[in-house]
Parts: sequence; C-alpha cells; structure tokens
Amino acid sequence: MHTRHDNDLGTVLSIATRQVISAPQTMRIIGAIETLTEWGVRRLPIVDPGTHRLKGILTARDVVDFLGGGEKFNLINIKHDGNFLAAINESVSKIMKPDVRTLPPHANLSEAIQIILQDRIGGIPIVDEEGVLTGIVTERDVLKLLCRAYSTLKVSDVMTSSLLVQEPDCPLSMVTKVMTSHQFRRLPIVKNDVVFGIITATDIVRYIGSGKVFESLVTGHVAEVMAKPVRDLVNGNLYTIEPDQTITEAARRMLEKGVGALPVIENSRLAGLVTEFDLVRALSTEQQSG
Repeated sequence: MHTRHDNDLGTVLSIATRQVISAPQTMRIIGAIETLTEWGVRRLPIVDPGTHRLKGILTARDVVDFLGGGEKFNLINIKHDGNFLAAINESVSKIMKPDVRTLPPHANLSEAIQIILQDRIGGIPIVDEEGVLTGIVTERDVLKLLCRAYSTLKVSDVMTSSLLVQEPDCPLSMVTKVMTSHQFRRLPIVKNDVVFGIITATDIVRYIGSGKVFESLVTGHVAEVMAKPVRDLVNGNLYTIEPDQTITEAARRMLEKGVGALPVIENSRLAGLVTEFDLVRALSTEQQSG
C-alpha cells in the first residue's frame, strides 16, 4: 500500500509515499490508534471520506498528549472524569491537529527540508490545489536521499549530549508529561548509567493500539493505564552507535533497523543521542554548502 514513484525527480513526489494510509474524521480515537499500529506509521492524515480532502492529522505525539502529556488529556480527565474507555471512543477529530503544514505536488525537495528543519515536523502531507491528499513526505524519506552521499562528519559532531532520561520503573504518566512538555518523540531509559532502552511515542501508541493496554485493566480509569512502568513498553531491540562513527553510518543504520534515533555509547556508557532530525539537518547543511 506504500508505493514509491521515482519519476518527478527534484520534487517531493520523487521520494514521497503516494498511497497514504488515512482515516475519516468520524473514526473513533481507538480506531485511529489501531490504524497507526497496524501500518507501523507515526502519523495519520485525517480526510473527508467523500472528497479525500485533508482535514487534519493525528501523530504519535498527539496520542501521547491525549494520554496525559498535555491539553488533549482534558478529553479524558475532564469530559470523561478519567474514564479511559469512554474517551477512546470519541471521534478522532477531538484530538487531531486541524491546522496542517502541507506542500503542493510541484514543491521541490529543498522546501520539504526547510519545513522539516524550521518547524521540526516529521511528516508533511502533499495536497493538490483542491486540498485533496495526494502523498506524504517524511523525515525518513529525506534521510534516505541525503545519506546516499558520504559524509566525514562524526556522530559526536551532531549528537545531543545533555539528555533527559528516565528509569525503567518510571510510570508511563511521567514519561508522557516529559515528552509533551519538551516536545520529545523519545526518551532514553537508563539505570545505573546503563542504557535499558529507548521509549518512543510509537511504543506508547503500540501499547494502546495492539490491545495490550486492555489485558490488565480492571476499572478502566486512566490512572490505571498510566501507572504502567515504562520498562513494559520499551522495545526489546536496542541499536546503538559510537561517537567516532560517521553520520552516514548512523543514517544507514537507522534506516536498516527502522528506528528514528540511536543512543551513542562510549566506554559502555551513554554519551548522547543522535536522531533522524540531527542527521537531516547536518547532511542537508553539508550538501548545500558543498
């Protein structure tokens, strides 16, 4: 269902996904989260079912916000008095972003990169002159293109070394608050200076969308959902990189493993974190100046 077209080189359509997974505004929140999980995507354009015009977008970070990180949590906490099961059956239009940054089909790749870097947006829907969804271009799509050229920059040159971390027994409620307040997509989970894993917004979406959240629910109250220790949500596969490796090696490793960030390990300790965003910024800047 994700079909690539290699014509239209130089435009966003040369690297974009044309057949986009989308959902109608009337879909329930739980249905939208299940769709994100089933297709393994981080964002879900919301469209009018008749015209396919773009009406909004739901991202993994919106789901984190909804679960207790930010303003969208009011839907659960205030309207439904903490009743998680009632809230997830509301329409997805209640938590989607209605104002979406988009690009026209004829936009060039440099425009997409500029939006990704300036607005820190991981995916940009492509719409025609009538507002009809025709594709989506993501940070990962851009990274695939940029890493074809070799860079001598080191991971240590672009990584973030001052990190906010959480411990494995930290409750999910704390993680969602930190992620939302700092606009993070992921947090390293560390115990005694050893990296336990990375918790991502996608991991949290998967916890709900896979149905795992319902296995131990008794009351259906959101506090019960959010008391889950984060260790139970972390993906078991931990892929890392060393600070003296090149950013091209880091990019190719991310793409090969299908992850959006790599912990940087030096002398068996966490030295930093390098993300898709870091690599897109560094590679695009280097290639423009070159």
